[in-house]
Amino acid sequence: MAAKELSFWLDGKLVKRSEAKVPILTHSMQYGSGIFEGLRAYEASKGTAIFRLDDHIKRFLSSAKIYSMNLKYTKKELHNAIVKTIKYNKLKSCYIRPFAFYNDDNIGMSTPGKKISVFIATVPFGAYFGKQEELGIKCKVSSWRRINSQILPTEAKSSGNYANSIIASNEAKSLGSDEAILTSLEGYIAEGPGENIFLVEEGKLVTPSKEADILMGITRDTVIKLAENIGIEVIERNMHREELYTCDEAFFTGTAAEITPITIIDSRKVGKGKSGPITKSIMQEYSKVVTGKNKEFESWLTYI
Repeated sequence: MAAKELSFWLDGKLVKRSEAKVPILTHSMQYGSGIFEGLRAYEASKGTAIFRLDDHIKRFLSSAKIYSMNLKYTKKELHNAIVKTIKYNKLKSCYIRPFAFYNDDNIGMSTPGKKISVFIATVPFGAYFGKQEELGIKCKVSSWRRINSQILPTEAKSSGNYANSIIASNEAKSLGSDEAILTSLEGYIAEGPGENIFLVEEGKLVTPSKEADILMGITRDTVIKLAENIGIEVIERNMHREELYTCDEAFFTGTAAEITPITIIDSRKVGKGKSGPITKSIMQEYSKVVTGKNKEFESWLTYI
């Protein structure tokens, strides 16, 4: 029996994936003017649970405000739309992609007066880095620098920002690595193309601060809170490139990447060249939280 076709939410209605169409000249496809979010639902102890749903919706609406996009949907309406889409597709776990875009059929960069559509996709999704996610990945410091907020608003999840990520990631993969690490214009460690980064130094977690023009990741915030809860000190500061080579452990965080150990950077082993004890403890704590096995953080889960 053929699998049931997924349905997506588009402007208030559920439509089949094959029927969710937009004009070929859509502004956001031509100019990268869309905004989006990425979040996950997990198969948890009490059923399907969306992780930090309202925090993601809050950031989605903040991105819209930065770009002067009136989505015409409230936080509650978007919350309900995401829940409805997962329920309709009968997904026990999935990746969720809310996306707002200019749905028009004209050439020209000006946006006032253009129709804004909101789209929500829910799709089955496994490990972002595949089998390497547990073992650890190889990274390359990119020759491309991370954009900063004097160029584009880095706190907004805008489609256009990710052209910077794509070119850095493609470069790293062409050189035999799994992912890139970008530095700021000042040369400090910033983040991965779609991930925040943490290093372990002398038993403490160190991560770039907001001043490095990073995206303030929700998974990043989760890791900081979980680490502090189990007694691991977290330091947010500017980080020099050479710290990537001398740290004891390193890992990426992100909705897609979750907690992914980094074991090689620029052909150098990170620590002993395998996932270290602090990285493993953070991975275990994160897994407990998203699957509803840590009651202390159960408020982060929205069961459906």
